[in-house]
Amino acid sequence: MEYSAQGTTAAGRYESMVGLRSTFDREAKESSKLTIPSLIPESTTGTRSKIKTPFQAVGARGVNSLSNKFLMTLLPPDQAFFKLTIDSLELIKEGQEGLQSEIDKGLRTIENALQNDIEISNDRVALFEALKHLVVSGNVLLYLTDKGLKVYPLSKFVCRRDEVGNVLEILTKETIHPQALPADFLEQIKKKDNYDAQEMQNDLDIYTHIKRINDEFIWYQECKGEKIPNTDGRSQADVSPWILLRFIRIDGEDYGRGYVEEYRGDLITLEALMQAIIEGAAASAKVLFLVNPNGVTRAATLAKAPNGAIREGTAADISVMQVGKSGDFSVAQVVIGTITQRLETAFLMAKSVQRDAERVTAAEVNLMAQELENSLGGIYSILTQEFQLPYLKRRMHMLVRSGKVPKLPDKLVKPKIVTGLQGLGRGNDRNKLIEFIGTVANALGPDVMRQYVNVDEAIKRLATSIGIDTANLVKTAEEIQAEQEALQQQQLIQSLGPAALGSPLLDPKNNAQAQQLTEESNANQEEQ
Repeated sequence: MEYSAQGTTAAGRYESMVGLRSTFDREAKESSKLTIPSLIPESTTGTRSKIKTPFQAVGARGVNSLSNKFLMTLLPPDQAFFKLTIDSLELIKEGQEGLQSEIDKGLRTIENALQNDIEISNDRVALFEALKHLVVSGNVLLYLTDKGLKVYPLSKFVCRRDEVGNVLEILTKETIHPQALPADFLEQIKKKDNYDAQEMQNDLDIYTHIKRINDEFIWYQECKGEKIPNTDGRSQADVSPWILLRFIRIDGEDYGRGYVEEYRGDLITLEALMQAIIEGAAASAKVLFLVNPNGVTRAATLAKAPNGAIREGTAADISVMQVGKSGDFSVAQVVIGTITQRLETAFLMAKSVQRDAERVTAAEVNLMAQELENSLGGIYSILTQEFQLPYLKRRMHMLVRSGKVPKLPDKLVKPKIVTGLQGLGRGNDRNKLIEFIGTVANALGPDVMRQYVNVDEAIKRLATSIGIDTANLVKTAEEIQAEQEALQQQQLIQSLGPAALGSPLLDPKNNAQAQQLTEESNANQEEQ
């Protein structure tokens, strides 16, 4: 795809790329008209214009329903959608394969800190808005910093990708009041030859230019053709605060396609039929009283008469007129019902695996993701790769930078998505583990199972598979051994009595617990 020559300023570069976005922008506005018109209004000047509401609400309900399902699977409430896993091969290379369980325990602590950081943020509110833009327009830009998650709709950014879809360049355009700019920058603007004091009383356009250079993203901000001081930024590509999302990916295109675009034909037909029925029903409901102009009954007398009044006149002079075409609407109603059913199926508004409840289980989230994947043809997988992983890595980077969690070796520890389709696979691993242990116990007996299966490791792996932190929950091998030795010593004392105190097993020099038992036994004898 050919691009115009790069402008000397961020504003010039932005304007040179707007033309390539115009087709996608126009399609997004048409889709918004049929669903949620306020989402992508015709005018983006900032002035609030009157927005025409569609005659049907199926489109709006479909967008909200689909966006909510994506929100529940991408950022499920009160449960982690990720897991920090260890690369077993790297662990073997380091000769530390025996420490996997201990490392897993430490990673669970970091996972909890990361999940708490997500829960206290307002990211879900911003993400729901972003998902609606994705469903309608197919494109949205996210900016994640310590201040929160910011959403840029398609009308406020342009972008460029390489042939495989990697982001090369992004430019955003916003408006800002001059008083929000640095004072030294305003003084710099005043010194320019083209300075307009009247223009500086209004909102100004501010541009952010983001470019990828090798494995880094660099960016800066510009206003009135001048670079704003202290707005430079730099970040590794895999932890970049800029997350550019597409809904339907088409090779060779810089922008994505919206889901509504695929069903716009049904929405247009439904809109026309609903308008016809509503207007026809209004006409059918209208009642007119006609008075014979040559009769003795006067229209003014009839109009002014209250209910139950007695007036002189003839009933034959009065007639009632109605359209009487309500029966002709039956065909339209049938077509409306058919189209509505198709749209409800397409936007997953039919009853699915999710219950009407405040809390949704992990199994429901996973099955909902499977429903999204099967119905939308891999779109959920795209969002997993283009949103969940970049979002998780960025959140992790922010925690490391603030000193709340230690930096982990990239080669050894990898983030893994464990909700959605990946969660189904995780559940299968848990079921396989339970099936293996049960099969061995049933076929060979519990004793043989305990002889050949590491019960301690099996319990830890089972707990890890369902996301449970085993710290201070599962006893260590040392704790179990100490308890067994104490029990044996207690049984020996009870069976042999005071004579057991001379046993080498209870030598206080060899066993601290034996010393305690000896002291307790001597104290009991003194009391007797």
